[in-house]
Amino acid sequence: MSASRLHTSFNLPSRLPASRVTILAAIAVAFSLPAAAFAQSAEAPAAASSAAATGNASNATLPTVKVQASQETLPGDLQPTFGGGHVARGGDFGVLGSQKNIDVPFSMTTYTAKLIEDQQARTIADVLSNDPAVRTAYGYGNFQEVYVIRGFTLDSDDISLNGLYGITPRQLVETAALERVDIFKGASAFLNGAAPNGTSIGGSVNLQLKRADDKPLTRVTLEGSASGEFGTHIDVGRRFGDNDQFGIRVNQYNRDGETSINSEKRRANQTAVALDWRGDKLRLEGDFMYQRQHVSDGRPVVYVLGDEIPNVPSATHNYAQTWSYSDAEDTVGILRAEYDFLPGWTAYVTGGVRHTNEHGEYFSPYYTDPTTTTGSRLGVVRKEGATSAETGVRGHFNTGPVSHFVTAGASIVRVETQSGWTLSNSFPTSLYSGVQVPYPATAYQAGMDGNPPITALNLMRSVSASDTLGFFHDRVLFTVGVRHQEILSNGYSSSTLLQTSNYNDSITTPLFGLVVKPWENVSIYANRSESLSAGGIAPQGTTNYGDQLAPERTKQYEVGAKYDNGKYGAQLALFQLEKPQTYTNSAGAYVANGNERHRGVEASVFGEVYKGVRLIAGATYINAVQLDTDGGSTDGKTPVGVPSFLLNLGAEYDVPGVQGLTLSARWTHTGPQYFNAANTMSIKAWDTVDIGARYATNVFGRPTTFRANVYNLANKAYWSSTNGGYLTMGAPRTVLFSMTTDF
Repeated sequence: MSASRLHTSFNLPSRLPASRVTILAAIAVAFSLPAAAFAQSAEAPAAASSAAATGNASNATLPTVKVQASQETLPGDLQPTFGGGHVARGGDFGVLGSQKNIDVPFSMTTYTAKLIEDQQARTIADVLSNDPAVRTAYGYGNFQEVYVIRGFTLDSDDISLNGLYGITPRQLVETAALERVDIFKGASAFLNGAAPNGTSIGGSVNLQLKRADDKPLTRVTLEGSASGEFGTHIDVGRRFGDNDQFGIRVNQYNRDGETSINSEKRRANQTAVALDWRGDKLRLEGDFMYQRQHVSDGRPVVYVLGDEIPNVPSATHNYAQTWSYSDAEDTVGILRAEYDFLPGWTAYVTGGVRHTNEHGEYFSPYYTDPTTTTGSRLGVVRKEGATSAETGVRGHFNTGPVSHFVTAGASIVRVETQSGWTLSNSFPTSLYSGVQVPYPATAYQAGMDGNPPITALNLMRSVSASDTLGFFHDRVLFTVGVRHQEILSNGYSSSTLLQTSNYNDSITTPLFGLVVKPWENVSIYANRSESLSAGGIAPQGTTNYGDQLAPERTKQYEVGAKYDNGKYGAQLALFQLEKPQTYTNSAGAYVANGNERHRGVEASVFGEVYKGVRLIAGATYINAVQLDTDGGSTDGKTPVGVPSFLLNLGAEYDVPGVQGLTLSARWTHTGPQYFNAANTMSIKAWDTVDIGARYATNVFGRPTTFRANVYNLANKAYWSSTNGGYLTMGAPRTVLFSMTTDF
């Protein structure tokens, strides 16, 4: 049993530091080690009956026998995949560890590195675009990705990496170093604890980094786009030692150029090194990741001040200002150790650190009516330091005919934020004419004198325990668990440097789950679980400015069914989540009053449903309403940014008669979304069509795959999201191509 990983962070300057020289040396070592040294082999004695018969048995030379696995092994605790290799049959379920989906009372889909390669997915949003329960938008005033799961927002800050919160690179995460992307749908406070920013309400995302496989790998990818981007990706993996105990995996990724949005330029660099050692009882893992991203002239979100939604500009039009940019640099380190101290019992400890440097000049347009649009400039300097750790034990035992799988653990996450800002006065602009203004002067500022001051300190501590009881030879599995969590949050003014909030509270979240397996390939499940987040902080202008409300507990009830025959699988889930609403009431106080209830149905299918035909498809229906609101003014109304119907229909087809040629297509539909709580403003439903092709062949004796993908084939212009009370515009037609060769 292997599991997550432990992190240690390093602080790298923007120029090439000594630690990156070490990484380049590791790449050179990985390339130079001969593949023969890593082939999995073993010596086995052979019977020498003929030698014994001649009386020379004592002098007989036993032949060397090569033993090779007949089935591909997976590194660590990775679960096998459905036909086509794009979706895994299980994933990482937090404190429960790596599990098969069919055996747990939750809804989760795990996408693989092969899907990332075949779809040329660059960020997490590109991966999650396959899921019918998820939609993506931008963050407030920046280019951070946010994900809407079951109608609730998940910030990229609240994505976990190798099972740990707080250490994932901020804003955008490149996919080059990722082996799996787990998308958990539903409340997850017991499994993962509360996320640092408190946004893992309707679901959570966990990223698993690549690790060296038993088969040597040297893979080079060249990629580009029709708009002028070009990138390279080198992926090298080796194992060595008498029993392949030691492994190294190195990923180096670079991309630069203009995107399909006019004048928008993006540059991304990522270096990741994964080391592991696996013994009979002890396993050690270490990961290092350095990522830097730069966005110039990035198309921003749009804020609406009037009572109408603006017309959508043309798909490729960019209403950004040329002086706007964002630069983010993240350094992450992870360590993990596991030890099997008894048969069926494993103890683990894991931890990591992250250091982030960000600075940017952001342009925000405010639309009032067709003749009035204003803008402002916000300059931001931000530093973040985060540490995260977890320790625990998992084990199996029996009491008579009842089996038990028990877990116990403790975790801690600490995130310290330093920030400063400058702000300009507003100026006239336009969403359509491309009017450019000179760099606006600073009218207000705070925290810009030298090193930015501390503005927030968040600390999350928790302990958890669970028992999964198995009856009737584990055909019935009942899970009961509990997590007690302490949330500490301090806020500080960037201008006066004084503490503005001091909050410390704790809460206990239970879990009840049931799985019944009437047949080998079918399970029926139910759960009663919760999500947990820190209470909101009263904003400036309220009568209780600076006060932080009590922790918000979201309760979930879910039932569903799953099917898994190895080649393909299917899931059906019916759910209800009810979350407290927070807002400023008519008396000017920031309060938690009323509820937001989401009831829905999800259905999906994935894998090879027929020889040469593979699907990733599904639909989600959500009936979301506001309840018991202030004065009942919006009771029964739909919450902001929640579409009622989502549909994804993706398919692949291996063309008969042309070996190695695969065609793909995907249709995505998203229903209308309300812009305001009163439901007087909304955006239209939108549809996009994507197509692709890949051809696997040999070039000069080397396995080579050519890929081409076209996203938003019709170049449709549309507002994709109203989440957060602002508009995010969908991406225009994007044409990507690549060539991957294994050496």
